[in-house]
Amino acid sequence: MSHDHAAERRTDEPSASDCADFLDRIVYFIDNELAEADCSAVRVHLDSCNPCLEKYDLQRTVKSVVARSCAEVAPDELRQRVLFRIREVQVQIREG
Repeated sequence: MSHDHAAERRTDEPSASDCADFLDRIVYFIDNELAEADCSAVRVHLDSCNPCLEKYDLQRTVKSVVARSCAEVAPDELRQRVLFRIREVQVQIREG
């Protein structure tokens, strides 16, 4: 009997359900809202699953960009123009 190394490797790879479970927890992991045991399990999964690692990196990047965008303040001139346009639309709605 020959030993099938390919089959052995396949059993070591994460299953689709492993990935689905990880992807459900990815946001909590990024926000440090998981217990240490769960964080360890997620780290092990990331070490063995490149597609999930890529999704994790993407989520972390998106979260960082959104956080940075929320901290930025629009220039006063732009704010005034937007507020003026909102008032114009409100007047049109009332008159319409």
